[in-house]
Amino acid sequence: MTLQQEIVGNAMQMAVVNLNPGQSVYCEAGKFLFKTTNVTMETRLSSPSGNGGQPQGSGVGGMLRQAMGTAMQVGQRMLAGESAAFQYFSAQGGQGTVGFAGVLPGEMRALELNGTRAWFAEKDAFVAAESSVEFGIAFQGGRTGMSGGEGFILEKFTGYGTVIIAGAGNFIDLNPADFGGRIEVDTGCVVAFEEGIQYGVQRVGGLNRQGLMNAVFGGEGLSLATLEGNGRVILQSLTIESLANALRKAQGGDKQGPTGGLFSTHAG
Repeated sequence: MTLQQEIVGNAMQMAVVNLNPGQSVYCEAGKFLFKTTNVTMETRLSSPSGNGGQPQGSGVGGMLRQAMGTAMQVGQRMLAGESAAFQYFSAQGGQGTVGFAGVLPGEMRALELNGTRAWFAEKDAFVAAESSVEFGIAFQGGRTGMSGGEGFILEKFTGYGTVIIAGAGNFIDLNPADFGGRIEVDTGCVVAFEEGIQYGVQRVGGLNRQGLMNAVFGGEGLSLATLEGNGRVILQSLTIESLANALRKAQGGDKQGPTGGLFSTHAG
């Protein structure tokens, strides 16, 4: 059943979700805003699996497998810098309402999964999803990820139903197939993309004078993200790094200077 939801607001959007009796939705800790009194809230360490989050097997063996699976999920999320727990909401005795939001000024988007294609999103993009959607962590290849910064750790969504994501600034939807099959973007601008899109990172220019000028004075650092294939890609207009730099500058603590992001320093 598709989640009944409405995304409202402008500069800082929120998602208002209407739950039917027995229907459940979960969010990452810190994304919950409000709920009606007939909506129950429960905090768990485990995320839903393909069987709707129910224990697999029975007896001591089943309990041990479930405990080990939960421990692995928590370990992956903590290694990725994600919240260790999820909050689950269910409506009791009638329709209920619950609200969620991201943590940065910007847009939200509801993605519909039909079981054929997974979605990948940047770390911290996840807001909420139906319990029929499975949340996982995908580690991008070592060389690509280490050079790409934000791209090393991705959130992965599979299964059926609605998943809500959030980003900074405004969103734009692109398909690399409409631009010759490949686009290159700032690594911090990637919000989410469909399975089938190949994500990579490349150095900005060669190791020559112009390449160094691009890296040092262009504000993009040494790398660009590359997205190839045929599928949906969601980009954001505001990066967390640019927002942090603007805030530091407004507070008189900007030490970035004319060299862009390559030699910027972070106080504290």
